[in-house]
Amino acid sequence: MAALVAKTEQAALDLPPPYSLVTLREAGDAFAHACGIAEGMGAGTLVWVRRFDLIEFAVVLEPDEALASARRAFFCGMGALADAIAAHCLPETEIVFEWPDTVRLNGARIGGARLGWPPRCADKETPGWLVFGAMLTAASMSGLEPGLRPAFTSLEEEGFDGSQGPALIESFARYLMRAFDTWSVQGFGPVADRYLAQLEIRKAGERRGLDENGDLLIRRYGREDVERRALVPALRKAAWLDRASGMPKT
Repeated sequence: MAALVAKTEQAALDLPPPYSLVTLREAGDAFAHACGIAEGMGAGTLVWVRRFDLIEFAVVLEPDEALASARRAFFCGMGALADAIAAHCLPETEIVFEWPDTVRLNGARIGGARLGWPPRCADKETPGWLVFGAMLTAASMSGLEPGLRPAFTSLEEEGFDGSQGPALIESFARYLMRAFDTWSVQGFGPVADRYLAQLEIRKAGERRGLDENGDLLIRRYGREDVERRALVPALRKAAWLDRASGMPKT
């Protein structure tokens, strides 16, 4: 299980004591920066990019188990992200995950999340750090009228107050702590259930579960075989991310 250790610093965000804040200017890359400083700064470091069109942040985690199973911390992050969005969006907003890392609001893609780990760490080794990063489109810069891009959306188009971006990150930080506490006290089961509750259903009657290495397992009524969807290749692909622009695909 990954965890946060106590570390405090005077910050622009109202973060609970386990966190310390690193703020980047608009051109910064929160995920890459967090991965670069993770070893030196340690767990609880939260990197935030100040910009009006994106909500972009990444947090350093401290695993205490082998990488293969520690990657399941990603699902703590996804559950915390969904809870934070729900806390600040309209009550009727539908939040759905597309396996494993894409976030959709009311059927349209808004962004996603990533997980980083030391590149030379083997699956059987305990990594020195993990980084969970998230990026959500706060306001569209396309210049198109809302509704002309039905596959994509922004928080602004979904009724989110853009000034609440920092509050969403603050909420995420608290929900993430709760998710790790749940894992520590009750085991990984409730964390998996929280994530799977938001995961899109492709076919009626399918039963989903998460393996010990984070792979998605799908069983269907009347069939004995199990479909396995690997976590690591999907995380590396980050299908929601436009790598040329460094922003969510639109």
